Amino acid sequence: MPAACAVLTAGLLAFHRAVPNSPGRLGSLLEVFLPWLGLPVVVLFGVALLRRSAAVLVALLLPTAAWTYLFGGLLLPGGKPGAYDLLVVQHNVSDENPDPAGTALALADVEPDLIALQELVPPALQVYEKTLAPAYPYHAVRGTVGLWSKHPLTGVRLLDVKPQGVAGPWSRGLRALVHTPRGEIAAYVAHLPSVRVRASGLASSWRDESAGLLGKALAAEKVRTVILLGDLNGTVDDRGLAPLTSRMNVAERGFAFSFPAAFPLARIDQVMARSATVADVRTLPATGSDHLPVAGRIALH
Repeated sequence: MPAACAVLTAGLLAFHRAVPNSPGRLGSLLEVFLPWLGLPVVVLFGVALLRRSAAVLVALLLPTAAWTYLFGGLLLPGGKPGAYDLLVVQHNVSDENPDPAGTALALADVEPDLIALQELVPPALQVYEKTLAPAYPYHAVRGTVGLWSKHPLTGVRLLDVKPQGVAGPWSRGLRALVHTPRGEIAAYVAHLPSVRVRASGLASSWRDESAGLLGKALAAEKVRTVILLGDLNGTVDDRGLAPLTSRMNVAERGFAFSFPAAFPLARIDQVMARSATVADVRTLPATGSDHLPVAGRIALH
């Protein structure tokens, strides 16, 4: 039985795309927690040692190889700080954050070039604007998402990623042109709809639709270098984000599990790029949000 479990785990890791998404978007649900399939491998390894079973140890080579192929690179150390052109921070600050000023100061303390925030609501928005203004003279807000920058911003516009089934006002995306010393960069900030894990599976249809709209906007972007920062409510392995991950580079180093802040299980806060490399991502200390901030270092091509 342990050997069979090892083979099954290897199959899920290697062929997760073959797991059907219907019913209940089970494929996406598996992919959200895909890195955690390393835990059964550790447990099975302990069982093999207790039983002194060579057969189980041999079988464990399969899931170990599959997990290492998929995620081993994320564990490697990043390069030297001087090898990167931009430092960016992505954070869903939570519309119930009791300390917006402290959150803003904590993010600014990292000294990133760009700060992308979601769930900006009054009166907390005014606190973020006032607190970040000294170090970030340029900023743009559309609806509940915003971008703060050390570099000038132009061409700011609302990004329509609203699913058809959502009623009422709903503005969760913006696009801005960032004028950096290395040239112009199109920066996208987005907050895709939430997903829910239910007895019937993963409820993610609105998130998937919104990801499709965002993917079309990215495909139409004429500026060569693009950075996407956002709470995408999905991991980079989740097929629901394929309209984005098929067009953008994702982090080469770091797991940076960002949600929930109390016990992070998945990175749903993302830093992606086109014509640039997201060299690594890491989480920052907890703020008053239910998400952890994520910092990413970007090397421009």
